[in-house]
Amino acid sequence: MTSAPVLSPTEAYAMWAPNYPSHAHNPVMQAEERAMLALMPADLHGLNVLDVGCGSGRYLLHALRRGASRSIGVDLSAAMLRRAYVELTACQFNAGIGLAQGGMHALPVLDTWADLTLSGLVVGHLEHLHDALRELRRVTRPGGVVLCSDVHPIGPALGWQRDFKHDGQRYAVRHTQHLYSHWHAACKTLGLVIEDVLEPMLDPADIPAEANFDRTALEVPVALVFRLRRTF
Repeated sequence: MTSAPVLSPTEAYAMWAPNYPSHAHNPVMQAEERAMLALMPADLHGLNVLDVGCGSGRYLLHALRRGASRSIGVDLSAAMLRRAYVELTACQFNAGIGLAQGGMHALPVLDTWADLTLSGLVVGHLEHLHDALRELRRVTRPGGVVLCSDVHPIGPALGWQRDFKHDGQRYAVRHTQHLYSHWHAACKTLGLVIEDVLEPMLDPADIPAEANFDRTALEVPVALVFRLRRTF
C-alpha cells in the first residue's frame, strides 16, 4: 500500500473541514465514540464542559444532549470551528456555548474552569503528551474529570494512517504514537489519576461491505480511551 502524503494538522483540517461530519464517520471513530460515551457522565446538568480539539462539534453535541449548562469548544483550525458553529446553531440548544481558536499547548480558557474536559482523538497530533495533559489538567477543576482518547499505538505500529480524501487525492494527518507507559508516567507526574482505561475494538457491523481494509484491524484495539481525575 502506498503511503499518503503526510500533512500537519493545520494543513490537513483546513482541507478536510468542508466535508468533515459532526458525527463519528468511520468504524474507528465509532468504536472510539462508544467507549468515550460509556465513560462520560449521563447527566451533565449544572456542569461546565470543555471540548479541546472540538473539530466540527461532535462531543460538544453529545455533552449538550446530556444537559451541560455551559460548554466551550476549542480548536486550532478556524475552518473546523466554522463547521462546529453551523452544526451547533442548527441544533438550537438552550445552553451557554462558546467557540474559541487555540492550540492544546496554550488553551484560551481560565484555570480550573471545566468540571469535565473532553478531548477526542487529538493528543496524537501533538508530539509531547506530557505538555498536552498538563494543559488539560490546568483547565480542569480539582476533583474534575478529563476524558481523553487517542488512536491506539498498535495502529501506527502496523502502518495505519489517519487519512482522508480531498479532490481525488488521499492525504494523512501527522500523528505521534503515545504508548500506555507514556500516559502512565505523565499522569503520575501531573497528579492525574487514571480511573478507567478502555481499548475498544471495531464492530464488524460498522464496516461497509465494499470497504478495502486491513483485516488485522478486527483483531486488535483501535483506540485508547482514558478517564482521568485531577486530584489537586
